[in-house]
Amino acid sequence: QVQLVESGGGLVQAGGSLRLSCAASGSILSINGMGWYRQAPGKQRELVAGITSGGKTNYADSVKGRFTISRDNAKGTVYLQMNSLKAEDTGVYYCAADVAEPGRIRAYWGQGTQVTVSS
Repeated sequence: QVQLVESGGGLVQAGGSLRLSCAASGSILSINGMGWYRQAPGKQRELVAGITSGGKTNYADSVKGRFTISRDNAKGTVYLQMNSLKAEDTGVYYCAADVAEPGRIRAYWGQGTQVTVSS
């Protein structure tokens, strides 16, 4: 079994910064793509940023230039540095990873961490 554990959420004023972390553990052979998603109240979950095992990144237009995704493959960890936060960045942030386990490749999700930006 594989677990993704997120940390780093919280309450911050508009213009502030937060850094989210997500660590994978369990029966992992390798981790392919990793990413961060968010879900605001009353809205669908959306992709915020993604990163391949080789370090190629992609971002939602709404966060380009403000958020940076990175990963430490040795630690099985993905990070999301969020700067210049806006009220509309408020939501529950989930990490996701495509994990190669013995005999299969499966997508896993973290439990979510709340980010609240006050205006």
